[in-house]
Amino acid sequence: MILHNIHSPKDLKVLPKKSLPSLASEIRSKIIEVVGNNGGHLASNLGVVELTIALHRVFNSPEDSIVWDVSHQCYPHKLLTGRAEDFPSMRLKDGISGFTKIRESNHDYFDAGHASSSISSALGLLTAWKIQGRNDKVVAVIGDGALTGGMAFEGLSHAGQLAENLIVVVNDNQMSIDHNVGSFSSYLSRLTFTSTYQGFRHRVDHIVDRIPYFNRHLGKLIFRFKRGIKGLFLTNNLFVDLGFEYVGPLDGHDMEAMIRVFEKAKRIPRPVVIHVVTKKGKGYSPAENNPSAFHGVGPFNTSDGKVEKFDSLSFTECFSNKLLELGEKNDKIAAVTAAMSKGTGLDAFSRKFPNRFFDVGIAEEHAVTFAGGLSAGGMIPIVAIYSTFIQRSVDQIIEDIALQNRHCIIVLDRAGAVPNDGETHQGIFDIGLLRPVPNVKFLSPATKRDMELCLDYGVNQCNCPVVIRWPKASCPTETESFSSAPIEGRGVFVSCDEYAPSIGVQYSEVKRRRMKKVLFVCTGSIFSETLTAARSLLLDGIVADIYTLRFLKPFDEKHFIELARNYDGIVIIEDAVKIGGVAEYIEGLVNKSEDGNKPKVKVIAFPDRFVSNGNRSQILESAGLSINDICNSARDSLK
Repeated sequence: MILHNIHSPKDLKVLPKKSLPSLASEIRSKIIEVVGNNGGHLASNLGVVELTIALHRVFNSPEDSIVWDVSHQCYPHKLLTGRAEDFPSMRLKDGISGFTKIRESNHDYFDAGHASSSISSALGLLTAWKIQGRNDKVVAVIGDGALTGGMAFEGLSHAGQLAENLIVVVNDNQMSIDHNVGSFSSYLSRLTFTSTYQGFRHRVDHIVDRIPYFNRHLGKLIFRFKRGIKGLFLTNNLFVDLGFEYVGPLDGHDMEAMIRVFEKAKRIPRPVVIHVVTKKGKGYSPAENNPSAFHGVGPFNTSDGKVEKFDSLSFTECFSNKLLELGEKNDKIAAVTAAMSKGTGLDAFSRKFPNRFFDVGIAEEHAVTFAGGLSAGGMIPIVAIYSTFIQRSVDQIIEDIALQNRHCIIVLDRAGAVPNDGETHQGIFDIGLLRPVPNVKFLSPATKRDMELCLDYGVNQCNCPVVIRWPKASCPTETESFSSAPIEGRGVFVSCDEYAPSIGVQYSEVKRRRMKKVLFVCTGSIFSETLTAARSLLLDGIVADIYTLRFLKPFDEKHFIELARNYDGIVIIEDAVKIGGVAEYIEGLVNKSEDGNKPKVKVIAFPDRFVSNGNRSQILESAGLSINDICNSARDSLK
């Protein structure tokens, strides 16, 4: 095996040219095998195998830096930079990350996970090097989908003025996570005369440079001439207008052609854009035929590409079904997403109501402000974005939604613990970021029925901004309590009487009065673990009732204090960061109450650190939020 002998890019550089196609084939096989076992980003990585080999063949990483935008396409890069032996552990607890990671390798300059940041990061790194006298190259690899993000344009605009040794490789695969939308994707496809223009331009430059004495004066004339030629061949090349040299489009699977172009670009003392066209899922037919399904995928059967399915309904599927029902009843409902229609459950709505569905590309800020405009025009927009990505839109939520009190529902999928994607994708900051914003009502459903009621409440009973969060998980067992309609500010009280029969516990009212009583207060996304803990405690002779925070804001303080005084201990469980969260607020509320018989309060939430790889239960355990941790906190509150 060739890959077995590649421990760094230096080993790649001495490899015979004829061995490169075999190496590419081995890399693809390894990626398919590991992603089949662990899940991960398959299609995007299969599409950049030849591109990655060409980059490491030409550039001298880590002296030269290769910056991967989003970095979910960095698997070939990891295999070529000394991590092949650890690759089977990718995305597992204590294993390597599915994204670039500074602590893993000196070939990774940045921890990445969100789109559109590579050009800005690369430009900052390059500028620092220049100030320190270094003359190395920095290569930013960015997909056409990530170029729909405004930050990428900000970086390009600045780089064209400032950078000398910056090379931007635009990986054009006609896909982001869902099919690319907007004018920029089609714009890239129109840049077909560019190679003709570039070839002519560089031949003229070479001739002029060889003419002694006259080259300076002749250069000005030639510059005007070239502008005219550019006008003939390339009427609107954005990159050239921003100050870049432009080459492309190139076949992103032709290693020899890319190596030749990269070698030339390496010698150009100006910023360069190299446009390569690749095929997502290259070399694995299930991923080639359905690249969006194999973008981020769970474990699957590598022989036929069949993905594992779960019998129980997920929160996302529940949302999707309820939104279809609401959309049929109300033609003012519109749905907005940022390149995540499948992941957020909007795919069915997009097919049923295409004129009321809007995928804005990887542009979360625009998605929120666009929704504010829809609301101003009389529509009821529902913006579906992952919790981790809504972080980009905090200013827009404050200024363009909340300040103007727009009736807009923002639904946050993948809130709380997010399996296997590591630090960059956890949904643990949304409560602390958005709960303090005036005019916003913030809901946290715990079950399928609860989700339906909360969504119906946001659409039909509000005329203000509403945020609803839920986890990447299956809907837990329903209890009768969740059938009641929302009362503003109040949670859902689940008595142990509801679940005691299901675990075979029998007790008299007299016995119950003598038992120690604890109240679990939890966000909806962690109700399943809380319910399991409550059942366990009941078997140990401790009455554990549950109060789920259907409303994170507003919060009916008087109602809660009346409820809380009936318990010996209270445990507040929040699947978000403790600092600035709702748990701290409720703890303070109980402690400052004038009730002389105050219960002891324990708070468990995500600590002040970032979260590593692992499945849901492993993440919760590492954060002190496991079922055992909940039980132990309850016992501590009763001491």
